[in-house]
Amino acid sequence: MKHFKSLLLYALMLGLTCSTAFACNPTAKEAPADKKGEIIHLTKAEFLSKVFNYEKNPDKWVYEGNLPCIVDFYADWCGPCKAISPILAELSEQYKGKIIIYKINVDKEKELAGTFGIQSIPSILFIPKNGKPTMSLGAMSKEDFTQNIEKLLLKK
Repeated sequence: MKHFKSLLLYALMLGLTCSTAFACNPTAKEAPADKKGEIIHLTKAEFLSKVFNYEKNPDKWVYEGNLPCIVDFYADWCGPCKAISPILAELSEQYKGKIIIYKINVDKEKELAGTFGIQSIPSILFIPKNGKPTMSLGAMSKEDFTQNIEKLLLKK
């Protein structure tokens, strides 16, 4: 309960604080596109506001973001997760301003992992701006990631 209160207080403070990263724009939902190679680690509260609020929309997928995204469900101890981490860093730079890459630590965010039925990691969720997300299980090469980004997220 103490952890929940701290998380709630953090989310409230984050929502009330105007940061320069968002140029004091209260409607900004994503990190600025000019941030170089940034991968954003999400908590449940951040996931609900930036990706999908399954509490508010339990029966319908409603993407909350402005750009397509990848969500990497991972754990710090996972070898394949560690192997794809530098690939995701390269892709975040390569597709800067076109997609956003998020990471969710399944050991810290057990509710999120359970909500998405994560039973093996890495599990990669490709979320287009419009349409339904696609889940991919296991580590992928940079070429496989690129192919999925182009096909599923950028519709090329």
